[in-house]
Amino acid sequence: MRSLEIDLLRTLLAISRYQTFARAAQHLHKTQSAVTQQMQRLQETVGTPLFVRQGRQKRLTEAGMKLVGYARQVIALNDEAIHTLTSLPHQGTIRLGAPHDIADTILPPVLRNIVRTAPQVQLEIRVDRSPFLMQALHLGEIDMTISTRHDQALDGFVLRHSPTAWICAADYVHDPEQPVPLILADEPSIFRKIGLEALERQNKVRWHIRYVAPNLVGIKAAVRAGLGVTARSIELLSQDMRALGEADAMPGLPDATFYLWIRPDPNATTQRVFDMLRSTLGHTLHPGPSSRKPPATHPF
Repeated sequence: MRSLEIDLLRTLLAISRYQTFARAAQHLHKTQSAVTQQMQRLQETVGTPLFVRQGRQKRLTEAGMKLVGYARQVIALNDEAIHTLTSLPHQGTIRLGAPHDIADTILPPVLRNIVRTAPQVQLEIRVDRSPFLMQALHLGEIDMTISTRHDQALDGFVLRHSPTAWICAADYVHDPEQPVPLILADEPSIFRKIGLEALERQNKVRWHIRYVAPNLVGIKAAVRAGLGVTARSIELLSQDMRALGEADAMPGLPDATFYLWIRPDPNATTQRVFDMLRSTLGHTLHPGPSSRKPPATHPF
């Protein structure tokens, strides 16, 4: 029985994360030729091509992408075993922030992995809007947060790319000939910005702002009451709602990206839990329902 080497799997994950052999080599403090040789050894071990050349670039094959998923699990279990057997139990409190609309989707896997790795850590959860959570992170009021906001000054990684849609009540009657009543969050809001920019770019749909809410609770109530349409990630969808699309004369919307960020000066426990989450969940949570099919290869 052939065995997968942990070091080779770590290199594969670095290539997947940093998108090129050269950048992966720089991150791993290896030469590019050493990274290439490692991937040749890994391909020999599994007995199938993991990369395919496209022009001057290489892409992961379907088998390569599948192995990336297994590599994350193997490395996570390996690191968990090492930490459990060689380290003192993680203790203390981790204050984690999360937006309202991912409390039932993205947040539970994050919490499960924290509890599995550091069962003695006490968790404090703050549910709020992304801009306020990011502000709290910079102020040191929380230790980590899930957010749709990107911040180059912080260390973080992508948890999920989630489709954004025009969402309304299941029994809402949409008339493309009439101005669309919008349900929006007050400023600042990335989904408000995404929706209004899409409408302005298309310049075909007439619209007016009917309802503004300071939080997701108010937005959900207005949507369920049939007051109008809101632009939101599909994490918001429930059985009493539906999504409008191009067939309803509504413009397409870009995906929303959910990140996990860590504060600039974390303590040792927070840093180790964050590193574990990056190894386990980074780029592995599947996107929600979407009509688009995933590509067969992953670009580098």
